[in-house]
Amino acid sequence: MSFLRTKAGFRLLGQGWQHINPKPVICHSFGARPIVDMSYSHHFVDFHGSSIPSSMKKLVVTELSPNFKKAVTLIPDAPVPVPGDGDLLIRNRFVGVNASDINFSSGRYAISTKPPFDAGFEGIGEVVGLGLSASKTYAIGQPVAYMANGSFAEYTVVPAKVAIPVPFVKPEILTLLVSGTTTYISLKEMGQLSEGKKVLVTAAAGGTGQFAVQIAKQAKCYVIGTCSSDEKAGFLKSLNCDLPINYKTENVGSVIKKRFPEGVDVVYESIGGEMFDMSVNCLALKGRLIIIGFISGYQSSKGILPVKTSSLPAVLLRKSASIHGFLLFHYLSEYREAITSLLKQYQTGELVCEVDNGDQTPEGRFVGLESVFRAVDYMYMGKNIGKIVVELPHPVNSKL
Repeated sequence: MSFLRTKAGFRLLGQGWQHINPKPVICHSFGARPIVDMSYSHHFVDFHGSSIPSSMKKLVVTELSPNFKKAVTLIPDAPVPVPGDGDLLIRNRFVGVNASDINFSSGRYAISTKPPFDAGFEGIGEVVGLGLSASKTYAIGQPVAYMANGSFAEYTVVPAKVAIPVPFVKPEILTLLVSGTTTYISLKEMGQLSEGKKVLVTAAAGGTGQFAVQIAKQAKCYVIGTCSSDEKAGFLKSLNCDLPINYKTENVGSVIKKRFPEGVDVVYESIGGEMFDMSVNCLALKGRLIIIGFISGYQSSKGILPVKTSSLPAVLLRKSASIHGFLLFHYLSEYREAITSLLKQYQTGELVCEVDNGDQTPEGRFVGLESVFRAVDYMYMGKNIGKIVVELPHPVNSKL
């Protein structure tokens, strides 16, 4: 069943996101555009007038394992999902790769969940089908982003209430959905940043570290960033990081102890293991350490490398210091304000959103779902600068 609705430009106010107000978008006029109600029919046409295929490629976790290649299977002919009354069908153009993808594939986030289940956390693309209720706030052809399971697919169904209206489909926006909001909310809630504070960011040139550096600098803090190459150190300098430290060539703990014998006020930590131990020892009086991950252990059978916890109570007590864990899904009430602010900063040029699409790898850019496996390996080799993003090209053969 199809419905016609005339709209002047894309409506950028989705259900649950009424307060997002990105810059106005200059669009080509489409005139009367069809609202394709897919909740009652499996046959539909996308906004370019070309038939959406009945099957698609997607990645499915078929075995629980921290080895992504072992855990995940590329399904070449999965049925394209049909959205319900309040859902959107999104044709994914870019999907994000996260360190936690292998925690998901190993079943660490939902112990009771058994395979098979869809992989991927975040995507951006266009609405190509939607249910009748969803058509009240979204239109065919509208660019949207989302944070939801199952993004490693050519098409994904997402509830309209969790979709995020965006001004255009660009991979830079994808960097904000998980990585940017994790930084924004955790530092706001737990960092207590203020002018002159010394902030240590581990994996500072990575997908989320890049935002920790910038947000701390916006608060007029002195920022120290760890990285694994001189190229990454150069990138950190471009973000105005005060002291990049290449941990491959320098001892981070020794450098900090020499430069700042009183310690650092805030640590944004994502590596774990020895880096966590060093970070604890570097805390100043009333210092605060925020754990947003521990990637060094994710590929191990237990998912975490050992740390020196036996002395932790004494160290924290002696310094009146504290450690805070942060998982984005526990702070979804803060998500709307975070993504709205970050989008505004990106659009005004206040925020750098570095994307790594793999174009410097021997095999070339990450294009197509097949390259997600290579992108995950690339991340765990510590090669990426910024957020790893995979492009999903969709040739459109118009029938009009």
